[in-house]
Amino acid sequence: MQHSTESIIQRCRDAGLRRTKALELLLETMLESHSPMTLADLAEHPNLAEQCDRATVFRLLQRLMDKAIVRRLGLHERAAYFTLLLEGRHQDFLICSDCGKIEAIDAPCPVHKLEKELATKTGFTKLYHELEFFGICPKCS
Repeated sequence: MQHSTESIIQRCRDAGLRRTKALELLLETMLESHSPMTLADLAEHPNLAEQCDRATVFRLLQRLMDKAIVRRLGLHERAAYFTLLLEGRHQDFLICSDCGKIEAIDAPCPVHKLEKELATKTGFTKLYHELEFFGICPKCS
């Protein structure tokens, strides 16, 4: 499924968020990135650095997480990473417990079948899951 900044902004508006230049730039930056980004990565990105400060980026990320448009990844004691939740795109991650490195898993998700069964048995709708595996990456081993 092809995603555009406009389609994500419409999701934001449908969720009750106001369209601002900072929101547009944040979403564009995250959409262009093919990997999760930290708050520092986002705040220092050329698209955002001149438009808004770190606190503004943080507040926007909080609002986007509250509306299930952005997902927070990472270990609690390390810097958090953020990634867009896009319709039709599911991504699971490997996270290094030592350095905090995050990698997308390039394999079919084993939980999709269970998710469908649970939805059928329980009647829950819009069911989703987030799957993160923790371990030690090759560099830290």
